[in-house]
Amino acid sequence: MELVCPAGNFPMLKAAIDNGADAVYIGFKDATNARHFPGLNFTEKQIIKGIQYAHQHHAKIYMAINTYPQPNSWQIWQTAIDNCARLKVDAIIVADIGVLDYATENHPDLARHLSVQASATNYESLNFYHQNFGIKRAVIPRVLSMAQIKHLTNNSPVDIEVFGFGSLCVMVEGRCFLSSYVTGQSPNTCGVCSPANAVEWQNTQNGLESRLNGLLVDCYKEDEAAGYPTICKGRFNVADKTYYALEEPTSLNTLELLPQLKEMGIKAIKIEGRQRSSAYVKEVAKTWRQAIDQCMKNSAQYVTDQTGLDTLKKLSEGSQTTYGAYHRPWQ
Repeated sequence: MELVCPAGNFPMLKAAIDNGADAVYIGFKDATNARHFPGLNFTEKQIIKGIQYAHQHHAKIYMAINTYPQPNSWQIWQTAIDNCARLKVDAIIVADIGVLDYATENHPDLARHLSVQASATNYESLNFYHQNFGIKRAVIPRVLSMAQIKHLTNNSPVDIEVFGFGSLCVMVEGRCFLSSYVTGQSPNTCGVCSPANAVEWQNTQNGLESRLNGLLVDCYKEDEAAGYPTICKGRFNVADKTYYALEEPTSLNTLELLPQLKEMGIKAIKIEGRQRSSAYVKEVAKTWRQAIDQCMKNSAQYVTDQTGLDTLKKLSEGSQTTYGAYHRPWQ
């Protein structure tokens, strides 16, 4: 199983590769990727440097072009694909059918992976993308149970990549309208769940308040860690109770499920977190590298390392982890 790690900048890319990543996914400094935060992502010069470093260490670079272009901005996505081919990235991760079609027609030798943002959750969908656009791999949304993933891999015409660790998405990826409802900017086209220009922080007598375009998302007491305001992970008043009405701040962690994922034939484990730090990716990559190596050597005797679990818990949202949709014993 390939370990695919995130990098929002070159130090993160280096930390991921130095600590065992087989591949690193990155993005351009524009709206073509779903992590278009200020200060993140790569210039062309940095991409060239990153590709050289990765290839010197027998690792790969995947470029995330995983948002949906609008008619008046099509040229940006077109240029992104052209640049990927020119720079010789190892693969592109694409969601939009139009972008996939352009890449297929104009750069047939450029390896194409289907992004999680495409929300392909059944093998008929994967058949469509494979037959029409020649995708080699699909990243599966974090909404399927283990039984559903097994059914998918048994019938899929392409390799399957699943998320192993990181922030969860309450939506079927690529279908979220929460931020666009509040800010007028969609994460699927602008590349960020909560645009920085709409984020506000204010100290009040109730605590530290976080707002998105004026909407109160959360209020933190002095001893609470404040998270970046996203609508899905805010606390709201519902039926006279204030709580995480949509989703609690927690992280997916499938470290204990590795033998099952291996048995299913999962090709790659993806780590979420391009918006995180170099320290984050260093510790996560190191932990997962050790676990994958142990599992691949002898999955029957695989034992989850408690130190690794503790490390991942500390790096998780809200310092807690979950199997998410993977664990549905009734399904």
